[in-house]
Amino acid sequence: MDGKKLEFKGEEALKELERLTINAREVQETILNDILSRNRETEYLRKHLKGVTDISEFKSRVPVVTYKHVLPYIERISNGEDSSIISGHPIIELLRSSGTTGGEPRLMPSIAEDLDRRTYVYNLLMPIMSKHLSGLDKGKVMHLLFIKAETVLPSGIPARSVLTSYYKSDHFRCRGADPYNDLTSPTEVILCPDSHQSMYCQLLSGLIHRHSVLRLGAVFASALLRSITFLERNWHEFTNDIRTGRLNPTITDHACRAVMSHMLLSPNPTLADEIESICNNASWRGIVVRLWPKVKCIEAVLTGTMAQYIPMLEFYSGGGIPLVCTMYASSESYFGVNLNPLCHPNDVSYTLLPNMAYFEFIELENGLRCGNGEEVQKEKVVGLVDVKVGRYYEIVITTFSGLYRYRVGDVLQVTGFYNNAPQFKFIGRRNVILSIDSDKTNEEDLHKSITTVKEILEKQNYFLIEYTSYADSSSVPGHYVLFWEIKLISEKLEPGNVQCLVHPELIESCCIAIEESLDYVYRRCRTHDRSVGPLEIRLVEGGTFEALMDLLISQGSSINQYKTPRCIEQGPALGLLNSKVKGCFYSPKDPAWSA
Repeated sequence: MDGKKLEFKGEEALKELERLTINAREVQETILNDILSRNRETEYLRKHLKGVTDISEFKSRVPVVTYKHVLPYIERISNGEDSSIISGHPIIELLRSSGTTGGEPRLMPSIAEDLDRRTYVYNLLMPIMSKHLSGLDKGKVMHLLFIKAETVLPSGIPARSVLTSYYKSDHFRCRGADPYNDLTSPTEVILCPDSHQSMYCQLLSGLIHRHSVLRLGAVFASALLRSITFLERNWHEFTNDIRTGRLNPTITDHACRAVMSHMLLSPNPTLADEIESICNNASWRGIVVRLWPKVKCIEAVLTGTMAQYIPMLEFYSGGGIPLVCTMYASSESYFGVNLNPLCHPNDVSYTLLPNMAYFEFIELENGLRCGNGEEVQKEKVVGLVDVKVGRYYEIVITTFSGLYRYRVGDVLQVTGFYNNAPQFKFIGRRNVILSIDSDKTNEEDLHKSITTVKEILEKQNYFLIEYTSYADSSSVPGHYVLFWEIKLISEKLEPGNVQCLVHPELIESCCIAIEESLDYVYRRCRTHDRSVGPLEIRLVEGGTFEALMDLLISQGSSINQYKTPRCIEQGPALGLLNSKVKGCFYSPKDPAWSA
């Protein structure tokens, strides 16, 4: 599957999609045979297959693995060993995943051909969208796109995010004239490493072209909301730039200044007055359609943990335009597309593309809480076309770049088939209970973080009775909330009175300690990306968690098997906890982080 075999656009892309999905089983077998043929001489496959390339032998001899099994090979490549230990093609970069291990980001191998696969998926999106929305080639696209800092490993290979890789590639920079993807943001602005200056210039570009924007969005819903609140804080500066025809002096990046100064060739007081009148409104409900009156849809990832942002986007959009989720992808591989883009985000199913990688699935019995062990029964692993509608699976991939039967950690539910290719609803990450942006905190990591602060409390004669957590997206950026019930160890107090005796500095020190103990990605989002706000601890009155237990039992939980939920969502349980809050405390400083 070299690059030329992936160069499909428009109607040809849709025809190829039909061929792939009709022949899903055959395409998958071809993909795996191709991978085994190319990579048969790698150290990894020689160790397990001894030169054999038979598919049945591959499934029998090659184990299903997690990142800890892949990590030693990644470290060797990072330190300069040849790519051939896992791949038959040179590894040109290691892609930082949002998943973590041991507090550090996962690094996924990538070869040059992977960029062709990603581009193939992007080229599918507009033919699909155009079947549902007409005239998308008659205006501009305001996509807020950002790069993240990258590092050069001892081997000389760069380590960066998959989106940074794509935006810096010739596939993106030299994409040519495309009437369906005429971006409002100049490439120089997208590639600006300073996220503040990049966001400023991208929003300014979008406002200048406000009457031409047909599609608006970002990769993740959290980033789009962050941009809207940035606009809310800085719209005076934007209107001043447009009114005077001069760029804000705080934009110091030379490439940004050059390209934006060209865009602001002359003063435009009429446009500035329009924007000022809209932004001066007391309510920002529907601000998106008022600022960009021709916009037909908002595009962003709104599945999984991002679903929490749907209400806020509906508020800002006025609820009158569709929220569109176009594709399903990760650092490990691009997976599939949404063939029904105008459906509600809660109903999104992705059709997996059989030519992206070789896919297998571990059948789970109860969704997210199953399949977490290292050992996987062979009979529980099935192929792409052998999954069953309604059942839950964890996805496993084998790639050209050197991942073999690798557990991605995503849990999916089969909703149906398109031709012979299955369609999946994204349920979430295995064990993840808290997420605001690219951070993903699981129950075990949260528990470890809480354990680190118990000693702080006990030294001050306090005992942590119970806790739970909540990902609060009611403000931007969102933040983690911990509900704590504590009491004095050596004194008897009536329920509720203990809170007024707690020194704020004590709980704030607990906030700091918890954030310091959370993983690399969380700390990066807090300190560098500013996409997650300070952690909050809400102290609740005595007896609150007993009341929570009573509530959940009344809703059907078993008293014999009851366990305090370590994370809660919107609903009666959250309402109960918030009604019992006696004090709120925030982390007063950023956690330590270094690139």
